[in-house]
This record gives sequence, structure tokens and C-alpha cells, in this order.
Amino acid sequence: MNTLTTFRFPEGACIAQAQPHMGVPVTLTSPARAVMTDLTHVRAATISPDTPLTEARQTMIHQGVRLLFVVSEMPCVDGLITSTDLEGERPMQVLDQRGVKYEDLVVVDVMSPLSKLDAIDLDELAHADVAKVIATLKQLGRRHMLVVQRAGSGHGPRVRGVISQTQIERQLGQPIDVVERANNFAEISVSLAG
Repeated sequence: MNTLTTFRFPEGACIAQAQPHMGVPVTLTSPARAVMTDLTHVRAATISPDTPLTEARQTMIHQGVRLLFVVSEMPCVDGLITSTDLEGERPMQVLDQRGVKYEDLVVVDVMSPLSKLDAIDLDELAHADVAKVIATLKQLGRRHMLVVQRAGSGHGPRVRGVISQTQIERQLGQPIDVVERANNFAEISVSLAG
């Protein structure tokens, strides 16, 4: 019987790292879909709403992402949590309100619920360029934006993709200045007080 040839690993062997397909270099006039992470091609990084924040941070580090979809029951999305949510004002606000320790906080305490998130339509994105995406991020004051595919036969609306400032910067090879805006009155109050 023929078998495959085996060998022992040499010292210093590493795990191959997934590299996003870059293809043609991206410019401001490139189609906007070139900077969208398409969730039909890339598995969404998810986390449970009752996960401790310390574990959420580790999950982001291990998966090499700055955004996790918060999911109670697959495939429905409750909201998002970003690295900014973990390190920004939200945890401090909750700590002050509840008088608890950081280790007691869970994802649902600081996540952005789906109803509070900005999204763009997949069909509109198909007719836009990268410059328009950047202008939209700047106008909204957001580092991430969701792309939604309208309801179709057999399914309701679904989150089809994510647009990330970091991904655009990587593909363009230059920084983008997006000034993040507060989501609610509590965040505005904290930013004014600080």
C-alpha cells in the first residue's frame, strides 16, 4: 500500500497566518466593496453577551480583530463590541453607576446594541467608491460601519459585511482621520467633564 511521506518538524516551525486577499491596490476611486469584509467569505468573530470584558479583550487579541459581533443565539446579532468600547469611557461609566469592579463587567454592559448602530445598504455600496465610504465614516464619527443586505426570498435583512477604518488604512497604505463621536448623552457628559 502506498503511503504519504512523513517527516518531523524542524525547529522554529510556525503556523501559517491568514492574509486577506489584497489583489489590486486600493485607491480612493476603487469600488467601495474592495474595503468591505464580506461575511459570506470571512467568518464573523462572535462573542456571547455574558462574556467577561477581560475575556472579550483576549478574544480580540487571539483573533486579530478589533470588533466582535455579540450573539446570544446564532445567527442573530444582538450588537457589537469594539476595542474602543473595552478601553473607552463606557466601562468607567458602568463602574461608577454600579459600584462594581472591572472584572465584574460583561460584554452586554458596554456593547452597542444593533438598534444603535449605523449601517449602509449593500446595493448602495455597490455603486460607491472608497472616498465615499471614508467620507461617511468621517461624517458619522465611527471606526466601523455595518453593511446590510436587504430582505430577500427566504430571509430577512442580514448583516452582510463590515467596513473598518483600520482595514481601509491598511489597504490604502495611509491613515484616515476619523474623529469618534459620542453615542449618547451620557458619553457626551463624560467627555465634557473629562
